[in-house]
Amino acid sequence: MQQSAAWAQTASSVKTDPVAENMLLYQRAIGGWPKAVGNIKVDYHKTLPAPDRMATQEDAYRNDATLDNDATNKEINYLVKAYHETQNGAYLKSAEKGIRYLLKAQEPNGGWPQFYPDTSIYRAYVTFNDNAMMNAMNLLNQVAQRTGGFEVVDAKLVEPSAKAVNRGIQCILKTQVKVKGKLTAWCQQYNNHTLQPAAARKFELVGLTAAETVGIVRFLMQIPTPSPQIQTAIESAVAWLNQVKITGYRFEHIQDASQPTGRDGVLVPDANAIIWARYYEIGSNKPFFSGRNSELKYNLTEIENERRAGYAWYGTWPQQLLEKDYPEWLKRNNIHH
Repeated sequence: MQQSAAWAQTASSVKTDPVAENMLLYQRAIGGWPKAVGNIKVDYHKTLPAPDRMATQEDAYRNDATLDNDATNKEINYLVKAYHETQNGAYLKSAEKGIRYLLKAQEPNGGWPQFYPDTSIYRAYVTFNDNAMMNAMNLLNQVAQRTGGFEVVDAKLVEPSAKAVNRGIQCILKTQVKVKGKLTAWCQQYNNHTLQPAAARKFELVGLTAAETVGIVRFLMQIPTPSPQIQTAIESAVAWLNQVKITGYRFEHIQDASQPTGRDGVLVPDANAIIWARYYEIGSNKPFFSGRNSELKYNLTEIENERRAGYAWYGTWPQQLLEKDYPEWLKRNNIHH
């Protein structure tokens, strides 16, 4: 009796974090996390009543763990921080389980899928879209280097994480698209068997993508003493981003009562602005767009209002990379042009 009373006292003195507690509830048995349950986005700041907590725990074997929308990555990062603040071992254990999930989810070709273990539709494709693969690689790189607070995780995870990152780099180098013998940029996703560019959602056709290319280049630029192959990959992607920039316009989502959604996505003339399209046609580098009918259009006004208003067709993603990060990288690595 005395022993259990002492245990209860110790257990009750363990610090908790309400967000981290919810993350423990939602973690799937395989180690990853869902982004939504029944189409409702997971909200870790919500206090769950007891029946909901039980139902969530019973969902542990669902096949919905994913890297999409920063899922799994954000939970592991949060739990490691929460462990530092509370010293609650349950948070560290959960984060380590999440890291093991990332290691398991890596494809034999070195890429990461959008979902694991669900391989339906495009979910098994190697996914750069919304930085899914790069989030996994950045996190595992911190585990491998023992930086960013990750020095507390099980030392047994260091070597597998370093190996996984190296395989990921090989996959990145293999998937950079060549046009007429010249390296350009990356697509959002690739077939997991052939590593050929592949389409995903109806409006996400195969094309070179400025947004995801920035995340990939940023990762490659972190590599100390980059190999000639990595240098070429970075320089080629930067040259492509410079080549396809669009000057004299900015992109805005505006209120427009005349449209079915009450909103619209429009290009606005602006002499000082520089933007990039989300998609460029491989070979011609022409910006293109697509609605839910998967028809390729070269003019944004030709797709339905719901997609114009509901997707980031243009953005300034590469701006800081080109103006600041790339020149700093050249200097740091003593590369002269």
